[in-house]
Amino acid sequence: MAAEPVWSVDPRTGKPRAQVAVEAAAEDVDRAVRAAHAVRRALADRTARAAFLRAAADLLQESGDAVVESADAETALGPVRLTGELARTTAQLRAFAEVVDEGSFLDIRIDRPDPAAVPPRPDLRRWKIPLGVVAVYAASNFPLAFSVPGGDTASALAAGCPVVVKAHPDHPATSALCASLLRRAAAATGLPEDVVVLVHGFDAGTALVRHPLVAAAGFTGSVRGGRALFDAAAARPVPIPFHGELGSLNPVVLTPAAVDERAEEIGAGLAGSMTLGAGQFCTKPGFVLAPAGEAGDRFAGALAEALSAAGPAVMLDHRMRDHFLAGTDALARIPGVTAPVSPGAGGPHTVTAGFLAVDAATLLDGDHPGLVQELFGPVTVVVRYGSRAEITEVLSRLPGNLTATLHTAERHEDGDAAPLLAELTPLAGRVLVNGWPTGVAVAAAQHHGGPYPATTSTATSVGATAIERWLRPVTYQSTPDHLLPPELRDGNPLELPRR
Repeated sequence: MAAEPVWSVDPRTGKPRAQVAVEAAAEDVDRAVRAAHAVRRALADRTARAAFLRAAADLLQESGDAVVESADAETALGPVRLTGELARTTAQLRAFAEVVDEGSFLDIRIDRPDPAAVPPRPDLRRWKIPLGVVAVYAASNFPLAFSVPGGDTASALAAGCPVVVKAHPDHPATSALCASLLRRAAAATGLPEDVVVLVHGFDAGTALVRHPLVAAAGFTGSVRGGRALFDAAAARPVPIPFHGELGSLNPVVLTPAAVDERAEEIGAGLAGSMTLGAGQFCTKPGFVLAPAGEAGDRFAGALAEALSAAGPAVMLDHRMRDHFLAGTDALARIPGVTAPVSPGAGGPHTVTAGFLAVDAATLLDGDHPGLVQELFGPVTVVVRYGSRAEITEVLSRLPGNLTATLHTAERHEDGDAAPLLAELTPLAGRVLVNGWPTGVAVAAAQHHGGPYPATTSTATSVGATAIERWLRPVTYQSTPDHLLPPELRDGNPLELPRR
């Protein structure tokens, strides 16, 4: 049987642009994984790893015009957005190079022997080593920062793990271009090119997570696709860690005091956040609790005005567009749900932004799970509450999230702030006050993860600690100094942080 072609498609027209590759068969995936596995020891040199990451950032930056042009042609996200995403991607690679240089990610701990302890303590030396080949599943909505050269790849390489990336079908040409740049960077710094390998195709994704030489996986995508791969990873004869980001509602709670104080500002801010990237950010605020009454009406009016002024947007592909149209139509048909601004089709290839409204009592009395599930695209659900108790009851029905946001009074004390913050904290991995969740800073203190279905583990996919996903601890006991890894030897010859 002939291999299926992989086409680059223009989402603005729905027409194929060019054939990029063919879908990988099982034997192709096997070759890719074995090639990556064969060169894993080349990444043991931390100096070479750091140099590789910096060289990759430099090459991406030097090829920026071509990368942005390719990504825009395949995603319609626009040059401005994609130029910013490229800058974020290169900064992320350089940040992980600094993590590698600094060395605290190795988490070195040394306990000297103590014969007088009860029981006696031997010499113990603990650090972290790379797991092995990591499968990375590229995201649709971030063709750079969460795809081939993105955070999963950067953190895995920083940990010393080669990667096999499964390209996303929405941007195969951009994936191929970025993979070629990463491979060039490897060669330029004396590493084998196969520390990064790219495969295409739906079946390749399943074969990859099941391959016996794949040691861990990182995924960003839908609940359905991520859960299928997560189950496959757990069902292997030797299960592997699967770090999946699957879906997030990202609830927002507006206190009465906040809306009294700045209803119009909050309404306009929400519109800007929920329409960013055509509403296709994983951190889009898709569920908002707003008070009933005059101040809440002013907020809803400002939101409606801002959304009505927004132009039509192109989504990442026509399949996602169809799902958005079907999903918003189904929600609008629920009894008690209204559409102050109807989301829908803006043309044969575009969508328009909008929001749906429902009373908290109606939501609580019915069984409509779609109202509390992520819907990709420029839409949010505004739930109007009449009491503090209704907020608590609605929050108790929400799934896990990447983010949760509280808007409270800024110019005077708000008695609702502290208790609501305490209620929101168990729901998400990042909790914001008086801000918007779209935009995830790459920083040491960042956490991009949350309770299921936001993610399948407690780890973060953004920030310095993302490297921890691809490492495991090992302790050497009573081991002669000359047999220890240099990082653990007496005298600290490599001058690494130790405890």
